[in-house]
Amino acid sequence: MTRVLIIDDDESMRYALTRAVRRMGHDATTAEDLGSGLAMARRENIDAVFLDVHLPDGNGLSILADLAKCPSAPEVIIITGEGDPDGAELAINNGAWDYIEKTDSIQKISLTLKRALDYRRERTGTAVCQPVRALRRDRIVGDSPGLARSLDLVAQAAWGDSNVLIIGETGTGKELFARAIHENSSRAGGPFVVVDCAALPENLVESILFGHRKGAFTGADQDQVGLVIQADGGTLFLDEIGELPLNMQKAFLRVLQERTVRPIGSKAEVHSNFRLVAATNRNLEQMVSDGSFRSDLLFRLQTVRIDIPPLRERKGDIRALATHYAAIYCDRAGMDRKGLYSDFLDTLEANDWPGNVRELVHTIEHAVAAAASEPTLFSKHLPPSLRAAVARSRMTPPQEPLAVAPVKAQASSQPQAMQLAGRDLPPLAEFREAAINEAERNYLQALMVSAEGNIKEIIRRSGVSQSRLYALLKKHNISSQDL
Repeated sequence: MTRVLIIDDDESMRYALTRAVRRMGHDATTAEDLGSGLAMARRENIDAVFLDVHLPDGNGLSILADLAKCPSAPEVIIITGEGDPDGAELAINNGAWDYIEKTDSIQKISLTLKRALDYRRERTGTAVCQPVRALRRDRIVGDSPGLARSLDLVAQAAWGDSNVLIIGETGTGKELFARAIHENSSRAGGPFVVVDCAALPENLVESILFGHRKGAFTGADQDQVGLVIQADGGTLFLDEIGELPLNMQKAFLRVLQERTVRPIGSKAEVHSNFRLVAATNRNLEQMVSDGSFRSDLLFRLQTVRIDIPPLRERKGDIRALATHYAAIYCDRAGMDRKGLYSDFLDTLEANDWPGNVRELVHTIEHAVAAAASEPTLFSKHLPPSLRAAVARSRMTPPQEPLAVAPVKAQASSQPQAMQLAGRDLPPLAEFREAAINEAERNYLQALMVSAEGNIKEIIRRSGVSQSRLYALLKKHNISSQDL
């Protein structure tokens, strides 16, 4: 029988959802907090989860990745009493099936559950009927939940022939993902043509993409086959598509629609059966709003969209990446492979990696060279600037003095230090930890009030990662309900 887990601290909501689930013919089980709910999902076969956002021991969104790693990998429906557009976006991007409000009707909530379970049944049924095919993922290293979601989309894209748009920061490996789509598709035997749109000279873009005939313009002393035609039978990869000049966007839109190009100076159009994969590190939706990117082209590009998480959001992959690339650079240098000491890996994991995997790879190359004939990589072999940045990030910043309201004088008033000295004092380490915890809690509460509960704004202002923020909120038992 299908089992649905309801994680909610509101007894009346648990009761209502349990009745709805059982009326649909499914079994329902409940939990009142994240800890017990996650434990239940890990030990039992759960098909779907109704997950509240604000729970006594933390934010429900913080366990989405943990639920995805449970043996049954249930579909998760976020259900909240306080609708938050940013929270909805965050939930969907992290694998939730849907994000709905408790004020929705039971019929709508039940329909959402039905659709999630129908999808789950069809997905598992399809998996049984279709032959299993291992995904070729050369140089895409790691098994974090975020990376796994992106690779699932690569596998889906590889089965078809739709246009694909890959979104990711500089250095996340967008070209590797594009190659993986090509190599796992039916076009793997055809050409993979890379076009760096950022490097195209504006006066030669049309000639490079579409080709030209001899004598079409000054300097055209021979026929030139354009890159679009060279991609016939294979994949055309437009890297940094956001840099394509606006006038060329219109011309390329027609190429996408017709799959034909007319070389400069030619009267005849040439057919090219290519599959398009594009990539960018820019916000194309914002560019559309600004008028620097065509909305109709964006719609064409993102038939399938793959978002690659930055390395700071998949730190669980850093050890595997470090081991993989350390071995590569040792082999290239003709030296024995080196061990990776714990402080070396800890330092790598503590860095935020603004340059993502590319920056990490260059750092590993530096460390292997710095270690020379030494058999083990230590943090000492890393660039001093990186080690200094990590050391700095570990330091507790000096606290601003708190504004204290004046206290009315009492007959037996004593200086604060004297009052403290008269108590049973704890050990210094314990006292310091309590003071830091109190300061952290006060800071987070003040920040949540100032940012009006906007998670993205809180992350931006605090300078901590999303996972770290949720860990701190859970540690101090803070939610928007506290405000």
